[in-house]
Amino acid sequence: MDASTAGHPILHLQGIRKTFGSKVAIESIDLAVAAGEVHAICGENGAGKSTLMNILAGIHQPDAGTISVRGRTVDISGPAEAARLGIGMVHQHFTLVPSMTVAENIFLGRQPRRWGGLVADRAAMRRAAADLIGRYGFELRPDQRVRELTVGQRQRVEIIKALAFDAEILILDEPTAVLTPTEVDDLMKVIEVLRDRGRTVLFITHKLREVKAVADRVTVIRHGRSVGTRDNAGLSESEIADLMVGRAVFLAERKQVPPRTDRGDDYLTVAGLTSVDGTGRAVLQDVTFGIRPGEVLGIAGVEGNGQTELAEALTGLRPVASGRVALDGTDVTGWPAGRRRGAGMAFIPEDRLDRGLSRTMSVAENLAASNYTRGRLVRRGLISQAALRRFAAEQIRRYDIRGAAPETPVGTLSGGNMQKVVLARELAREPRVLVVAQPTRGVDIGASEFVHRQILAAAERGCAVLLISSELSEVLALSDRIGVMLRGRLVDVLDAADATETRLGLLMSGGRAEVAA
Repeated sequence: MDASTAGHPILHLQGIRKTFGSKVAIESIDLAVAAGEVHAICGENGAGKSTLMNILAGIHQPDAGTISVRGRTVDISGPAEAARLGIGMVHQHFTLVPSMTVAENIFLGRQPRRWGGLVADRAAMRRAAADLIGRYGFELRPDQRVRELTVGQRQRVEIIKALAFDAEILILDEPTAVLTPTEVDDLMKVIEVLRDRGRTVLFITHKLREVKAVADRVTVIRHGRSVGTRDNAGLSESEIADLMVGRAVFLAERKQVPPRTDRGDDYLTVAGLTSVDGTGRAVLQDVTFGIRPGEVLGIAGVEGNGQTELAEALTGLRPVASGRVALDGTDVTGWPAGRRRGAGMAFIPEDRLDRGLSRTMSVAENLAASNYTRGRLVRRGLISQAALRRFAAEQIRRYDIRGAAPETPVGTLSGGNMQKVVLARELAREPRVLVVAQPTRGVDIGASEFVHRQILAAAERGCAVLLISSELSEVLALSDRIGVMLRGRLVDVLDAADATETRLGLLMSGGRAEVAA
């Protein structure tokens, strides 16, 4: 899409501003979207992307600025008005009724009716749904129950719902967050079909590879302001990242590491690990692997396939039914979490608020939680407040925890800086084994850059790292070897040099990696 096609945009925003009390969510955003283009909206967490999209969807109203649709200034007073203007939004969290069929979900609340509107015309509803599905080439059946569909298929139902309202402008909010790589590829094809059918797509994402794959133009938002719109052709991922952050950004790349045979014996050894939930269902089944000092073993998989349970079992937070966990040859399977930590294991959990931090406690108290001895914070059996403040100040400086002082309540920090507190606390102990789950979830690209650097630095110091992430780009960038979890089993482990998103995606969905070799 040439930038000149935006001369008469289908959607034009000028000087949009939005505040919530004293907080400025959007300072000033300008945006021009051409008809029939895929326009990516990129920005760090908190930049204003979601607020802007909610304004277009009629969920919020701007405090200042103008919105024009098809050359006419409009007031999007609510979702119904947005729909009337031809704007549809597919939210990251689906709003489908699992027990209903595809057709029933598409026309929920506005089913075709007969007999003077007294009875729903189910046959007409199925025909209309089939027509929409066929028009866009979606592999769905009108009579399928939504609960029987894959996540990718459910997302297509959400898209069809918006198109059934005659949406010409379709907003996709972080649409790939819960998809497998194969489903992501399928969605990219769906977006291309929408563009070919003349629809305009606003694509909200923080995944730069997806921007490069599908967008015609890219608008970057930073600190509530639009900082530029560029043609995607000729624009690199690093240039987009630099615009998002306002400086040059380090994008992690796979380390060049010695072969496994050159790094000694496994320091973390897991053999036949099995665990069951409260109903007796196996959530881990016969998981076996080893990690050597200085090695990063990445674990990929669609969420809910045992990754969380694996991290808990390794760190002593979940009982195991059978199998063995060993650190440097010592069986620690029956050890509680505290004793494992004392033996050199550190854990960065996927939910930093629920399991990683106490929001009401200060930054210093959170940093010291497992470092009283190592940080020499105790004097004659009492905590030295002066030593505690010095220790916290040093970690705040070393880990660039912005907006923090030792006495700052940790719950007032941004998500990225909260994650840095967890990272600082765990790495200050100089662990021999680091189990890290979803390290950059909900973290902006600047903080993600820092987290990636710290994980690689820990490995370079000789730490054995188990990295669990739903972001394949993260796993591919940081790992020496990559395993895939499926239904509680570790189905394969590949050398990173041999791993591709296609091969990993096949394994994640139950296929064989050799097919894509």
